[in-house]
Amino acid sequence: MCGRTAVVLGADRIRRACEYRDNQGKRRCPEWKNADKYSPSYNKSPQSNSPVLLSRQHFEKDANSSERVLVAMRWGLVPAWFKEADPSKMGYNTANCRSDTMMEKLSYKGPLVKGKRCVVLADGYYEWQQRNGQKQPYFIYFPQTEDKKLSKADMEGEDEDSKDRKLLTMAGIFDCWEPLDGGETLYSYTIITVNASKDLSSIHHRMPAVLDGDEAIRKWLDFAEVPTQEAVKLIQPTENLAFHPVSTIVNNSRNNTPECIVPIELEIKKDTKVSASSKIMMNWLKNKSPKKEDDCDGLPRWSSQFIQTTPPKKTSSSLIHQWLKKEDGEPSAKHPKIQ
Repeated sequence: MCGRTAVVLGADRIRRACEYRDNQGKRRCPEWKNADKYSPSYNKSPQSNSPVLLSRQHFEKDANSSERVLVAMRWGLVPAWFKEADPSKMGYNTANCRSDTMMEKLSYKGPLVKGKRCVVLADGYYEWQQRNGQKQPYFIYFPQTEDKKLSKADMEGEDEDSKDRKLLTMAGIFDCWEPLDGGETLYSYTIITVNASKDLSSIHHRMPAVLDGDEAIRKWLDFAEVPTQEAVKLIQPTENLAFHPVSTIVNNSRNNTPECIVPIELEIKKDTKVSASSKIMMNWLKNKSPKKEDDCDGLPRWSSQFIQTTPPKKTSSSLIHQWLKKEDGEPSAKHPKIQ
């Protein structure tokens, strides 16, 4: 699943990071439709606005379907048929949709067959692993390649660690909801999830459907040229992700600081080493009394070999008493010498 993301780049930096080639091979940067509604955050949660890529043709019918635009959309899909006045009153969670059931549920199937496919952008997302009875958060992202690393000019005013990442591109579905009172149209999205890749399965059994590479992004967005049946084949787990553990401050969505994505060292639980003397004491306490001579290793014992009288039964308390006497300086009996 994907319930929290980090998007720390400014609006213009995101636009430049999304450079692509159109059908004519021309390099372009997508234009923002509503950059004023986007704000960077180290800790984005559902119902907040995130940057989303989609085909320009969704806004301009005569536009080339390969051209892209950027839109700040609400996370958590609100279907066009939703009848309540307040979209936050959705009765169920639509932040994620499962790839194996998205063609069965009306909320997702309707917009999907109409070509309402989008790419959700983020620096990375958070996932929680059950560890020692607690939930340990991880930050998961695309590692940056050398030829794509950001320059100092690009990084001015941005998070320094961003130079080691490229934008994470997750497959999504969007829809348009118009308020009953005739207000502004609300654009919202859901992130498609798949079974986790081998590397990520140790953290969580689900992961976002990540589109790895511009060709995959092109096919997902170009709904006019790539039909739904072909596009859904792109929805697969990917192994090309990096991750590291982060502080639990990210657990609270109100915490919005660089510390949310900084790697931490996990404490390794060490096994307690038991000393030889401790083992002897534990065995003694377990048995509560010394073994009978029949249980011993067959070596001679002074009490049985040289003293003919039957020794008194030794108990735990008598042994302790005997030891205390020795500590007080009471002389011990002399033992005969062995010839």
